[in-house]
Amino acid sequence: MGKPAVPEGLVEAAFEKRATRADVLARGSVTAAEPLRFASGLYRVQGRLATAIESLHAERPLSGRLDEDVDRFVGHLADLLRFAAEQGPPALVDEAQAREREDGSRARSRMLGWWTEDGPSGHDYLSRALLRPYVEVLARLGVSPDRLHRPGHCPFCGGPPWIAARRAQAEGPSEGSGDGARRLLGCALCGGEWPLGRILCPGCGEGDPVKLPSFQSESHPAVRIEACESCRRYVKSIDLTVDGRAIPEVDDLVSLSMDLWAAGEGFTRIEPGLAGV
Repeated sequence: MGKPAVPEGLVEAAFEKRATRADVLARGSVTAAEPLRFASGLYRVQGRLATAIESLHAERPLSGRLDEDVDRFVGHLADLLRFAAEQGPPALVDEAQAREREDGSRARSRMLGWWTEDGPSGHDYLSRALLRPYVEVLARLGVSPDRLHRPGHCPFCGGPPWIAARRAQAEGPSEGSGDGARRLLGCALCGGEWPLGRILCPGCGEGDPVKLPSFQSESHPAVRIEACESCRRYVKSIDLTVDGRAIPEVDDLVSLSMDLWAAGEGFTRIEPGLAGV
C-alpha cells in the first residue's frame, strides 16, 4: 500500500496569504504597523514549519496524537523560537529566549501539557504558535487531533475561538444572528471556522440577549466587541460584508484600541489574538 498523497505547500500558501494581508495593512496603519509586521514574519516562519511537517507526513503518516508526533518535528521549532526571540515584543522575547535554552525533553513536556489541558488556563502564546502549523497540516489532511472538545471550541481540533467573522449569506439571516450576516468563529489553533448564532456566548453558553451586548467604534465600523455580562468575556467580530478582502485574524490587529477599551471595561478576550491581547 503506497503512502497517502500529501498536498505539500498548500498550508504554507495559506500562511503566506495571511502574511501578505498583514504587509498590506502595515503599510496603511500607523498605530498597528509594528504588530502587523511581526505577524507577517511569524506567518512566514509558521508556513515553512508546516511544509517541513508535511514532508515528515510523506515519509510516515502523522497520527494526530501529539505524544507520538511531536518527537518528529520538535527539532524543526528552532526557527520559530529564534524569530520570536529576535523580533517579538519584549514579553515574548524573554519567554522565547528562555524556551530556546530548554532541551528537547522540556520543550516536549511543555507542549504536551498545553495540548492536554482540559480546563481554563493561562495563555501560552508560544505553545499555540509552535503547534499551529502541525494542527493546520492535520486539518488539511483530515487527520483528527486527540484533543478534548469543549463547548464553544473548534469542532475539529478543540482550539479556542480567537476571532469571529460575519459573512453574507444568500438565503437571509441565520436564526438568532441579529443581522443579515452569518457569524462564524475562527479557531486559534487550526485556522478553521464554525458557525455560532449571535445570541450565544462561545465562552459560557449564555443565551439571554440582554446579557450579550455588542460595542462598536466609529474608528473601526466593521468591528464589534461581542461581550457577555455573565462570564465577562468577549470575542471580537469582523464584518466581511464591509470589506471582503479582510482576513479576520489579521485585520483584528488594526483595531487593538478596541481590545484595550474592553479590558478597561472589565472584559477579557476569550482567546488573545496575534498581538497577545
